[in-house]
Amino acid sequence: MDEAEQPQKRWQAGETVALRYLRRADGKAGNSWPYTVVKDSDEVVALYIPAGAVHKRWGMQDGQRTLLDQAWRRETLRLMFPGAGHSTWLSWDKGEAGRVFRGYYVNMEEPFRRTAIGFDTNDHCLDIVVKPDLAWEWKDEEEFARLIESGSYTGEFGAAVRAEGERVVALIEQRASPFADAWDTWQPDPEWAMPVLPETWLEHPGAKWDRRQWAYGEMAR
Repeated sequence: MDEAEQPQKRWQAGETVALRYLRRADGKAGNSWPYTVVKDSDEVVALYIPAGAVHKRWGMQDGQRTLLDQAWRRETLRLMFPGAGHSTWLSWDKGEAGRVFRGYYVNMEEPFRRTAIGFDTNDHCLDIVVKPDLAWEWKDEEEFARLIESGSYTGEFGAAVRAEGERVVALIEQRASPFADAWDTWQPDPEWAMPVLPETWLEHPGAKWDRRQWAYGEMAR
């Protein structure tokens, strides 16, 4: 187990955590977001980020690729499941009649690891877009295929990511949890402040995935 990981740490509703994507080559923090904890249980970790929250995202500045401040676009609830290779996001827009549920977004990613400042994971490119009526479609299939063809992802890993997605598709079509759990009617606590990344978000050691080399091959070396 990576020394940065703290599996016994549980977060209380209303606390702020950092959710970080770790770079595959060196395990250091890349894209990172501040989230407010909604729930932290054996079954699900639910995290909330409002529109306007400042997060860190890769971008170009003065000809250099660096992490830049960016405002999050829309209200999002992120559901993560211990040991699972995906998370499910719900998002809302502001309409003329008020808050409007936009739909679900299933993000293929590393199983999350706990740290003293929050959670570490990384994106796996392939996604599923799900409308409020649970009609769904794959997203970024071509880019995902290129990652496998180029050797950035191993073939075995690519097949595992696709299989994870197929399992989620089965849940969608069965109208099963979490798509039947009324998360789409969830409301944030109006007393919660805008979450801000902790000062140590960049320096804090990353909790690396123990299957990095199996998944990413040369990228993880």
